[in-house]
Amino acid sequence: MTNYEVIVRPIVTEKAVGKKEADNTLCFEVSAAANKVQIKSAVEKLFKVKVAAVRTAINEGKLRRRGRFSGYRSDWKKAYVRLKAGQKMPEYAEI
Repeated sequence: MTNYEVIVRPIVTEKAVGKKEADNTLCFEVSAAANKVQIKSAVEKLFKVKVAAVRTAINEGKLRRRGRFSGYRSDWKKAYVRLKAGQKMPEYAEI
């Protein structure tokens, strides 16, 4: 699995941006098959930073209805990546 397959996209929500500013932590949607070692390696290589810790969470898909039709969204995996002290934060969330 390549680094670009491990990290699907950065998550830019109010909570994620708050954690980025306050706790020196980045938030990504990652591949469901990726483990913490692969996530750490991918972030270090892509953003050229040092990673202190990785936490992951699997979010279950919600039930969605469109009129009389219903189905479930896909399950997805989220990773919180804390950078070591003194590392410069990558600016992927610039608007």
